[in-house]
Amino acid sequence: MDRLLWISMSGAKENFHSLAVRSNNLANANTTGFKADFENSRAMSVFANAYPTRAFAMTERPGYNLDPGAVETTGRALDIAIRDRDGLLAVRDKEGNEAYTRLGSLMIDSNGQLRTTTGLEVLDEGGLPIELPQDLEGLQINRDGTISGRPQGADANVVEEFANLKLVRFDRQAIEKGYDGLFHSRNGNPLAYDNTVQVDSGMLEASNVNPVEELTNLIRIQRQYDTQVKMMQTASEMDQQQNTLLRYS
Repeated sequence: MDRLLWISMSGAKENFHSLAVRSNNLANANTTGFKADFENSRAMSVFANAYPTRAFAMTERPGYNLDPGAVETTGRALDIAIRDRDGLLAVRDKEGNEAYTRLGSLMIDSNGQLRTTTGLEVLDEGGLPIELPQDLEGLQINRDGTISGRPQGADANVVEEFANLKLVRFDRQAIEKGYDGLFHSRNGNPLAYDNTVQVDSGMLEASNVNPVEELTNLIRIQRQYDTQVKMMQTASEMDQQQNTLLRYS
């Protein structure tokens, strides 16, 4: 009896974790460069002072979908889409560490720093924040990630290069996705700058979340939760019946 109750209780609890993963995917269906998370459940033995027959359910986030999303044309000079499937843009996360993203929607703040539209500092090939002169004209990001433009008041034929975006090529085993939505190096060492990674200017990569698939999974998980609750109710009814039999014995 306790095994039935324990498994159904832990299963219902982990269904909530699965719902959180799938709900987060659905909420980011329109987030530029977002990569969907996977989730799955499995049975785990209880490693403690307990009976060896005891087990519980556990939800895992085994990985993420790294397939590229659809590329949309924006025409905005500071929008970029990374052409390479295994390419990433280096940024500085909120803790000040180097992280990586496919979000290519950039802006220049009031101090001349290049940032993502979410406020993260964009890094150059040396891993330092990119600072650009104020009032640049004809600003553009070339295919190799070079940022060029014309200082205000300069001759129309003058084009200067100011910085190179730090573009990296990743190995799936060397990175992991954090709960901040950014990718991080597993060993903590920054990934090396790769000058072969290319970008398309005036374009953005959309999220790779499939809303229909996520909605289907949400329905599946909700039905699993309902089944777990019914199992707990069944365990309670069986327990009551056993108590009744014991009173008559």
